Amino acid sequence: MARADMRMSAEERREGVVRAAIIEFARGGYAGTSTAAIARRVGVSQPYLFRLFPDKRAIFLAAARRCTDEIRGRFAEVSEDLEPEDAADAMGEVYPDLLADRDRLLFQMQMYVAAAVADASGDPDFATEVRELWVELWDLVHLRLGADVARTDEFMGLGMLINVQLALGFPPDHRVWAGYLERNPDFLDGGGAGGCGG
Repeated sequence: MARADMRMSAEERREGVVRAAIIEFARGGYAGTSTAAIARRVGVSQPYLFRLFPDKRAIFLAAARRCTDEIRGRFAEVSEDLEPEDAADAMGEVYPDLLADRDRLLFQMQMYVAAAVADASGDPDFATEVRELWVELWDLVHLRLGADVARTDEFMGLGMLINVQLALGFPPDHRVWAGYLERNPDFLDGGGAGGCGG
C-alpha cells in the first residue's frame, strides 16, 4: 500500500512539473528557462526533477503534449458527430475557454519558436516532435471540418491570428479586433485572455 502512495506522490509531482514548466517556458522560452527555475516553482530539487524526467527536452515535450492534448481533446469532445459547419461553430465557441490562461497561450507561442530554433541549430528531431503535436491538432480539426483543406486553413489561421493578438496584449477595444468581434461579439467577454489554443 505504501508503494502505491509513493507512486501517486511521484505522479502528482510529475504533474506539478508539467504545470510549472508551462509557466516557466511561457515566460522564458526553451533556451532561457533553466531546470532549476522549474524545480524551484514545483518545490523539488533538481536531482529529484531528473528522476521524474530525463532532461529539459523531455520536460518541454511533456508540457507541449499537455498543451496540445487539452485543445485537441476539447475540440474532439464538442465536435463529436456534428456536421462540419456545426463542428466549426462548436470548436470556435469553446476556444475562449481554452484561452483563459495567458501562460498557456505564451507557452504555445514558445513551442513554435522552440521548433524553429531547434531546426536552425541542428536538432531536427526535437523540431519534428513539436511539429507532430501541431499536426495531430490540425488533423483532428481537418477531419471534423469534413476534410476540407480551405475550411481547415481558415479555422486554424483565425486561431493563430487570435493567439497573436492576445499574446501582444491588444485590448478588446483596439481596431485589430473589429472584424472578429463584429462576427463574435462575446469572444473577449469569456475566457479569451490568453491560453493554449491553435
